[in-house]
Amino acid sequence: MAMNVGAPSGEEEEAISAINTTPLVDVMLVLLIIFLITVPVVRMTVPVELPKERNEIRETKPENIVISVDRNDQIYWNDLKMPNTDTLVDRLKKISNLSPQPEVQIRGDSRGNYAGVGRVVYACQRAGISKISFITEPPPRSAAAG
Repeated sequence: MAMNVGAPSGEEEEAISAINTTPLVDVMLVLLIIFLITVPVVRMTVPVELPKERNEIRETKPENIVISVDRNDQIYWNDLKMPNTDTLVDRLKKISNLSPQPEVQIRGDSRGNYAGVGRVVYACQRAGISKISFITEPPPRSAAAG
């Protein structure tokens, strides 16, 4: 029984120019099997209804108090400048006794220091205000859509 292993005598071997795809096919089959096994495990979770993203446009009610803090930490009650935080606390104490208690909305300048906004929050806390919210600039519509 004869076996021809090498090239015929006197001839040079030619380079094989075809790509061997067997290792690639083996790796792809292993990955396919792994994904087929793990995908059902990932989907077997507790069914939970996730909340949808939504933007609500909130209108400022006339009974709400808007307190603004500019970049120099000056505090304004609507358009009236407050000389100090003690005056702000005194005014807030008067409205904290109302039923229902109005909401205090704080507008802070983005270029300002957070210490001014912190003083307003502390003044609301000292006066017994239970509803505080912050007014921010909504994101551009093009960024929210993408």
